[in-house]
Amino acid sequence: MFSVNELLNIIERENLKVDKNLIRLAFDFAKEAHKGQTRISGEPYINHSLETAKILAKYHLDQDTIIAGLLHDVPEDTEKTLDDIKKEFGKDVAHLVEGITKLGKLKYRGIERYLENLRKMFIAMASDIRVIFIKFADRLHNLKTLNALPPAKQERIARETLEIYAPIANRLGIWQMKGKLEDISFKYLYPQEYHALVKQLEEKYSERDEMLKRLKQKITTELKKEGIKIIEISGRTKDLWSLYKKLQTHDNELMRIHDIVALRVVVPAIADCYRTLGIIHNKWRPIPNRFKDYISQPKPNGYQSLHTTIFCGDGKTVEVQIRTQEMHLTAEYGIAAHWHYDERGSIKFNKKVEWMQELTKWREEIKDDQKYLDSLKIDVFQDRIFVFTPQGDVIDLPEDSTPIDFAYHIHTEIGDKAIAARINNQMASLDTAIKSGDMVEIVTDKNRKGPNRDWLKFVKTHAARDKIKQNSQKSIWEAIKDFRK
Repeated sequence: MFSVNELLNIIERENLKVDKNLIRLAFDFAKEAHKGQTRISGEPYINHSLETAKILAKYHLDQDTIIAGLLHDVPEDTEKTLDDIKKEFGKDVAHLVEGITKLGKLKYRGIERYLENLRKMFIAMASDIRVIFIKFADRLHNLKTLNALPPAKQERIARETLEIYAPIANRLGIWQMKGKLEDISFKYLYPQEYHALVKQLEEKYSERDEMLKRLKQKITTELKKEGIKIIEISGRTKDLWSLYKKLQTHDNELMRIHDIVALRVVVPAIADCYRTLGIIHNKWRPIPNRFKDYISQPKPNGYQSLHTTIFCGDGKTVEVQIRTQEMHLTAEYGIAAHWHYDERGSIKFNKKVEWMQELTKWREEIKDDQKYLDSLKIDVFQDRIFVFTPQGDVIDLPEDSTPIDFAYHIHTEIGDKAIAARINNQMASLDTAIKSGDMVEIVTDKNRKGPNRDWLKFVKTHAARDKIKQNSQKSIWEAIKDFRK
């Protein structure tokens, strides 16, 4: 029923540097290992392995990761072992499969077990980021086949996805994966709201589609006149879960959402992005305060693009996103875009995954399970904001962070000696909630002895809270020593 040719066709279409014969061997190996096994839906188990590998290929992952996707359930569910995999496909593939096997199933079976599984996930991710891509692909196919499971299990898997997997995809900048995970989970968790929103969007679909077609044609004509090459120009509708959350903050009025539809314009170079922006603003009136330059100030996860929202007749608005091809791939595939450019397929770790390594240390530091879970909710699973230093560096923080969180993120000494803050050049108190795009500067006093324990009442990040406690305890001991003298 299920042919490896489907996977090979994707590899060819995406121009991946993969040995197709090795892919065939891995498929045959997995098919033989899972022979006679079926899923709850009744379909052969090998289909899940194949679909997982197809998703990985669509995200431009490397050869070892695609093969590991085909084999990811073999050691756990068949008589074949990791040693067998290592012998046939090498130690790197075996290492990835072992990472997935160790990860196990993220099921809520009491807080202690739950937290231990999360810790395993972060260790696996910090060790080799490709492990989480296999987990994402595995989860995405499982979501697509949720209808075969009983309602209670559907809800558990969907909630787990929405609260754990989607936020991690978001932090890695994998927008396409994040959107798919969220929208399928949304359908199972809030079916009435999901179908009502789909119906609402469908009612105006033809009108929006026609408007996008006209705008696309006009922008194409204008750019050609100015000699700007267009690599791609396409429309997109906002992801359903993201739109649903936004509607809740806008009194459920669809007309108040300006980025329901957007046009993405992909051009060859950064200079072309800014030229394109000028041409569009000259032809169509932009909405004030809706322009964002993520090229000169990228998001912490690497996202770059110019965003502007324009009026295009009859009071209708459309967001236009302008970017280069490299930026577009990063926007779609996040950290996975690396493999599209690196012919050697080598793995490079950078700041994008440093936060994972930090999380693996926290479990050793925070002994109280509930406190650890609370810190994870804030530092990983809460919405993120990005703010700027006066030098233009981008700092990634949890939503509702304060200048003190910002200060300790920069350096412990800056946090310890903070006395005030300037937000967008305006003086602000240290408990002010900072917002995405703010420029924050910390005012320090070199004579200040240490942090104020009252700051613990409003700081958000684990790092700030931990450093305040450490330095407060140090100050108390120093005071005792002075008193004894």
